[in-house]
Amino acid sequence: MNYSKIPLAQTVVTLCKTHNIKHIVISPGSRNAPLTIGFTHDDFFKCYSIVDERCAAFFAMGIAQQTQEPTVVVCTSGSALLNYFPAVSEAYYSRIPLVVISADRPPHLVDIGDGQTIKQKNVYGKHVFHNANLKLDISEAQNSNENDNASFFNKLEKSLGKISSQQNTVQSKNETKIHKALHAAVINSGPVHINVPFDEPLYERVNALTISPKPFRLPNLEEDIDKVLIEDCRKKWANAKRKLVLVGVLQPNSIEQRWLDELAKDDSVIILTETTSNLHHNDIFPGIDKLISAFDEEDFIKFQPEILVTFGGLIVSKRIKRFLRNYKPVSHWHVDLHHANDTFFALKKHIQLKPNTFLELLLSISKTTKSDYKPYWLKTRARRRLMHDNYLKSIPFSDFTVFNSVLKSVPENSQLQVGNSSAIRYTQLFQLSDTITVFCNRGTSGIDGCTSTAIGAATVTDKRVTFITGDLSFLYDSNALWNNYIPNSFRIIVINNNGGGIFRILPGHKNTENFDKFFETKHQLDASHLSKMFGFEYVAAHNQDDLKNALKSFYSISDQPKLLEVFTPSALNDSILLDYFQFIK
Repeated sequence: MNYSKIPLAQTVVTLCKTHNIKHIVISPGSRNAPLTIGFTHDDFFKCYSIVDERCAAFFAMGIAQQTQEPTVVVCTSGSALLNYFPAVSEAYYSRIPLVVISADRPPHLVDIGDGQTIKQKNVYGKHVFHNANLKLDISEAQNSNENDNASFFNKLEKSLGKISSQQNTVQSKNETKIHKALHAAVINSGPVHINVPFDEPLYERVNALTISPKPFRLPNLEEDIDKVLIEDCRKKWANAKRKLVLVGVLQPNSIEQRWLDELAKDDSVIILTETTSNLHHNDIFPGIDKLISAFDEEDFIKFQPEILVTFGGLIVSKRIKRFLRNYKPVSHWHVDLHHANDTFFALKKHIQLKPNTFLELLLSISKTTKSDYKPYWLKTRARRRLMHDNYLKSIPFSDFTVFNSVLKSVPENSQLQVGNSSAIRYTQLFQLSDTITVFCNRGTSGIDGCTSTAIGAATVTDKRVTFITGDLSFLYDSNALWNNYIPNSFRIIVINNNGGGIFRILPGHKNTENFDKFFETKHQLDASHLSKMFGFEYVAAHNQDDLKNALKSFYSISDQPKLLEVFTPSALNDSILLDYFQFIK
């Protein structure tokens, strides 16, 4: 087997293997050659080559999103690792274990004007859970200043002994730093950074390892159950007549169905779920904005909870945030092993447990509470759904009707990846099949890596993946298609309204030259040429009949991935959506 001759490179690769990290996304370069040699010549690793560093990091994040295990992304020195930063910040706020390993110049070559050199240590600041700045291996050249009067052999013996001792110290410290970083990615379920300095020559190889890493005992992550806290929760829960459970981004199967069933039995409990929660039950309330956007003052008061319990990651709905900030619960509890956001400025308890553990402790001996809270709002939910269906029958071809059609077309037992901005907000208004799992980059809610993340996810999931996105998001991340790993079953649906349609929904002066250029960013581009260049089968739809015909064969087996681009009227989309919220009142 081929190994890099450099001990530090051998150490990084070997310890990644020790931690059972299998997926390695490599951004080609020279300074990271020792790492590339090590990873690509070991069959234990599944290696990917992604040229564009920003796309590479989001691609790796998509893999980690699906496997829930650390995924490594490797780059050369200089600005390369800065291009990883958008994905690092998304991984930080979405709690995805991304391991950035950046090659670096030796310390004596930093800030002297050497090429491809920046200050790489701790470059991600507080957006990672651990920074491991490794030490350069000790070489003979660094330790040759012995007494000139000593004999040659005495000098050599002393020099070799000193080098060996120093290198052992460096090796031990580097091993400890790497272990801690990789462990931090797991226990925090988030990104870490390992910065690895290499001196030239970079490409020399050996046939056997020259290192013998020492065993390193890692602490176990265990849930710490605070019995006093749980008992207090039980008492407050039993006495409350209005309890609201709000669920944001969650991995599928994060909450067992039996606990959803128990919550649903209680008339004092309403469960609000976002599309990204991946939770389903007949009595839960998906489509948050569809429910509360038509509230008046009396409704808000009736809906105000005494206790708010939140699970999962960040919330898409601005309306629910505004409501809970203006009509605060008496107490807000957030249940999460790692972190609790005080999103509604009412946080009283951060319960550091897994959702299933907390619900079992809370509900196993709790009794249901008599209340008209849920029954009343279930009737309201039914009316909203009826009005939703009536509205669809009354409007012309637009973003709204397109999302209705494409979301109904997504195959059963498949995965849906959704782009940010308008795409995820429209998706929230519709009911999806219980068999479809949904993912979206809601950590920082950026449009920059949605396509890359979806493709990374598609490479490792057993399910077929459909990605729905807007035109600006798709064009912004078009280099995501520049790789050789896209499954033929992968499908992209681009909703092209010739600009950033979401800005037409927000307050502001529309239909001016300034607005068109600097906010909506009007354009006349389409995805046809990109599809041809990257080997996608392309089809376009300009009206409802086109869309209906395109969807008939869109998911059929093919020897290429497919892209469907749907062109909608930008001048109508905003008014149709805004009128929707008036109509359902």
